[in-house]
Amino acid sequence: MEQQTFFDKKTEKTTSSDKQFVLYALGEFQARGKELAGRELPLDRLKGALRRAAEDLGVEEISDERAANAFRALGARVVQVPTFVAKHPYRITVSNELAEKALETYQKKIEKLKKASA
Repeated sequence: MEQQTFFDKKTEKTTSSDKQFVLYALGEFQARGKELAGRELPLDRLKGALRRAAEDLGVEEISDERAANAFRALGARVVQVPTFVAKHPYRITVSNELAEKALETYQKKIEKLKKASA
């Protein structure tokens, strides 16, 4: 029997699309009590949620460009700023509808993970 080490990825591979990954991250951001809808947030503020989503789902964190494209595909407003302004040069504005959808997606995924571990 092989024992998983600290640096191994989770054995259960999650093949979630970038959009599902970003939805999960946005839901997790809101579940922590952060206000999301209708605010222009620098991508830097959302990087923690993206990192935690990658850890929770057992996948690699996506690049800034892929994240920005996923935000656009979901209907968020994405503004690119010069790289001398910010390390992660995107500003994201999420609509109320997208914020609600993200929180719902996050809650469903958490329930599913709880049932699977029980």
